[in-house]
Amino acid sequence: MPPTLRTPRLLLTPYTPDDEDDFVALFQDTRVSRWMGDGTASEAEDRALFGRVFSTVYARELFDVWAVRRDRRLVGHAEIKRTEEVDGHEIIYALAPEAWGGGLGTELARALVAYGFETLGLTEVHATVDARNEPSLRLLGRLGFAHVRDIVEDDGEVTRVLTACRTPHSATSSPT
Repeated sequence: MPPTLRTPRLLLTPYTPDDEDDFVALFQDTRVSRWMGDGTASEAEDRALFGRVFSTVYARELFDVWAVRRDRRLVGHAEIKRTEEVDGHEIIYALAPEAWGGGLGTELARALVAYGFETLGLTEVHATVDARNEPSLRLLGRLGFAHVRDIVEDDGEVTRVLTACRTPHSATSSPT
């Protein structure tokens, strides 16, 4: 199970079975899911994905996956995992639309990067972002991510690969 992470306004905890409906609602919101993976899936697929968090990811300790909470409410999802696409560890995060615009995305991404550098001992952390997702590209740019290359997907869409390199003072959050 991943450790609990705290930021000034967010709490990242392992999911609990009670989080299923909120997880599905987050992933079913097209404003969120349009930027994740292959886009919006069916509700049944999202419920199956939630089940795999427990049966596969947590059970086999494959990688770290968190429920992102603010004031005890689930407002997002976060992961850090090794992927072949970037030949390293990638951060993945999503916030519900009601959590947009107040700096929570920056806070969340900063915590994931710090966890990768400080706890996992990584020298680089990557992110893959749809080239049309300008808010996420700007956010990651503010955190020191640099555009490394583009991936042209099978459907012709472009995914940007961005990388942040560890510096002596690159962290702002620590596990508890």
